[in-house]
Amino acid sequence: MLIIREATPAELSRYYSALQLDFDAKELLSRQTIRKAVRSGAQEFLLFADEESGMTVGYALCCVKNVYGYVLLKYFGIFSWFQGRGLGVEAMRLLHKRYADRQGILAELTVFEDSGDGGYLKKLRRFFGRFGYEPVPCACRLGGAEVTLMAKPIRGTAEIAPVARRILTDFYSRCLRPAQLSEFLRFEE
Repeated sequence: MLIIREATPAELSRYYSALQLDFDAKELLSRQTIRKAVRSGAQEFLLFADEESGMTVGYALCCVKNVYGYVLLKYFGIFSWFQGRGLGVEAMRLLHKRYADRQGILAELTVFEDSGDGGYLKKLRRFFGRFGYEPVPCACRLGGAEVTLMAKPIRGTAEIAPVARRILTDFYSRCLRPAQLSEFLRFEE
């Protein structure tokens, strides 16, 4: 059984290397940006740990502050040596309980390098779909990669396409300067 808890500043620094392994550098927020956003309350860096042993098995970085009431699941991962044991499913359920009072949870699925057939992206879509996430039409890019935005409605709706641009911009404007924001997050017309 897993528990979820907020990372300490020292743990944030230690587990940042896991983000560097799991995500492309183009979509990765800097350690300093994350640390600052966590301190201000705009983001939460969460750790999933085995309740009995206390061993950390995974992480999630969530953008939690915005005017729309949604949460953005920015990064989510289970360490490779713990994968295949259903821990991702258990961790996702803990996230949903944690944010049960919100309008919904958004997830950005990006793939910088895939097998060409989109296999990894299909796997991600299936995983999130299993928990009630629905695709949201949103023509945007993160660090140059096309984003598949998915939304899990909780108290709100998954039909956020008309305001998706404003929601994402609100999340990122809380941790990035305007020049960084325009470089990192782009919307196609």
